[in-house]
Amino acid sequence: MISSVRTMLTCHWSARRIQRYLDADPSAPLTPDEVERLEGHLAICEKCAEVCADHRLLRRRFARWSQARLPDPAMVARVRLAAHRVIAEDGL
Repeated sequence: MISSVRTMLTCHWSARRIQRYLDADPSAPLTPDEVERLEGHLAICEKCAEVCADHRLLRRRFARWSQARLPDPAMVARVRLAAHRVIAEDGL
């Protein structure tokens, strides 16, 4: 029972620090002791390690998304023109 409560509290503590750990934000750094404690917990807690992996995956996906290129403006203009023609032909 006590072990379950301790694990629950450690997971709660860790969950509140995972994002700061991954961001390495200089305005909200974790102390070396906190980093060591968090890394130790992530090594043994599958649930928290999965949360950390999910955050890393989201970061990679957002980074890739932000680098996505916009469609060619000429192609967009052609599609709009085609759509206007279809609408005009249908009398909408």
